[in-house]
Amino acid sequence: MRNFILLSCIGILTFLYSCRSDFEFQKSTGGLRFSRDTVYLDTVFTNIGSSTYTLKVYNRSDKDIKIPTIQLGKGLDSKYRITVDGMTGENNRVFRDVEMLAKDSMYIFIETTADVAQADPTTFLYTDQIQFGETGNFQNVELVTLIQDAVFLYPQRFDDGTTETLPLGDEQIYGFFLDEDDPNHGNEYLFTDEKPYVIYGYAGVAPGKTLTIQAGARVHFHDSSGILVANTATINVEGTASSQGTQDGEVIFEGDRLEPLFSDIPGQWGAIWLTPGSTGNFSHATIKNGSIGLYIQANAGTVTINNCQIYDNSVYGVYAQTANITGQNTVINSAGEATLACTLGGSYDFTHCTFNNNWQSSSQFAVLVNNRLMDGTQEIQGYDLTAANFKNCIIYGSNQVEMLLQKSQDQSKAFEYSFDHCLLRFNNNTLAANPLYNFEENTTRYPGLKRNLNPRFWNIGTNNLRITTESGAVGIANPLNVFSPDLDGNARITKDAGAYQSADIPEEN
Repeated sequence: MRNFILLSCIGILTFLYSCRSDFEFQKSTGGLRFSRDTVYLDTVFTNIGSSTYTLKVYNRSDKDIKIPTIQLGKGLDSKYRITVDGMTGENNRVFRDVEMLAKDSMYIFIETTADVAQADPTTFLYTDQIQFGETGNFQNVELVTLIQDAVFLYPQRFDDGTTETLPLGDEQIYGFFLDEDDPNHGNEYLFTDEKPYVIYGYAGVAPGKTLTIQAGARVHFHDSSGILVANTATINVEGTASSQGTQDGEVIFEGDRLEPLFSDIPGQWGAIWLTPGSTGNFSHATIKNGSIGLYIQANAGTVTINNCQIYDNSVYGVYAQTANITGQNTVINSAGEATLACTLGGSYDFTHCTFNNNWQSSSQFAVLVNNRLMDGTQEIQGYDLTAANFKNCIIYGSNQVEMLLQKSQDQSKAFEYSFDHCLLRFNNNTLAANPLYNFEENTTRYPGLKRNLNPRFWNIGTNNLRITTESGAVGIANPLNVFSPDLDGNARITKDAGAYQSADIPEEN
């Protein structure tokens, strides 16, 4: 009896299956739905590939369908590439008889690599469309990309397959020296605002040469790229104050991915590297998304950093080794180790600067100052720290301690520092017992210091470190050291610490 019932069930199921029409795909005659009718691929540089963008396609009907063709409107000549549910079709541009089940969906992934010469000469837009169906009855999704022309600087590749390198001590790094008379670019030691610059490898400033970067210039670095300033060479960044709500006068250094997704991702490029014996001046510069924003080693003269913004670097904002630096009206926010590291001694003077670090780590600092070289827990060498002066500054962040002093065991080495009328986050009773942090009694080192008051930044996440009128930094600055105007060009009426004069947050923020 059991066998009879089992055989009967199998027979019924076989009969029902043979009658199903679920897998009889009908030709699609339209009616597809899409997650968007236009896919904007943001801005890309000429001949640099875009990110991958997604389009979702829906079959809302109760029928299994077969789409005769999914293709790019410009066919095999299109500068877009697509994959359809993982399939590559004909050169990622044409697909035949694509099947979709009833009430199902599929993903189309879209990329592009286009030359500005292929874009509309007026708008610089490169466009195409994804077509679904067959001739005379296509459903279309538009594709739009803005192509930006640029000056591309990169090492030469030689006939033997090797590439140009730069000497760095006993080693070589992937890079090239700039040329004053390049056959394609002319004088590469002058960066203007006419076109963005895209650098592959390290662009070297040769000994005795000066790289001048004019107001409004935009410099983009590919992965592991940067600028290297050789011994006796100079870099001058000549940005100017921008118009209200713009960055038109700023010189901006960042990665070469222009999509909004990459706007605040750290570690996209290497560093602006001032090697021993070089020097530099930075005015109204924005440096963001590198590994080290400024790496300054034993500079020949004083490096100035005025009215600058340095954000979202994976290791340091400014990393100084036995350097000589002055800074005013400068903001450094978010770095993996420290926003400012003054190491191996040197001389440093910062006035009305804001150093903040909310990196997600228990070992990060806003400011690190030392005069020693360590090998693990062993000190190898001490150095003279002739000055580490912080005047009317904010030193803050997400950790309980945001300022760390590390003094050499060699008592013959100078360790001179002061925090004059600064707002400091430091809330650690163990470290407070260290004589280096004798905040209350040592008025020579810490005159007018305020601790653990909330600076009330406008928006740390968007690197907006302006302060409100309720900030703990309001009115605490030493009038003798006030540097006016502030980073926004406003007069310092209430003598606030940090790079900005306090103001209420506008309603639109």
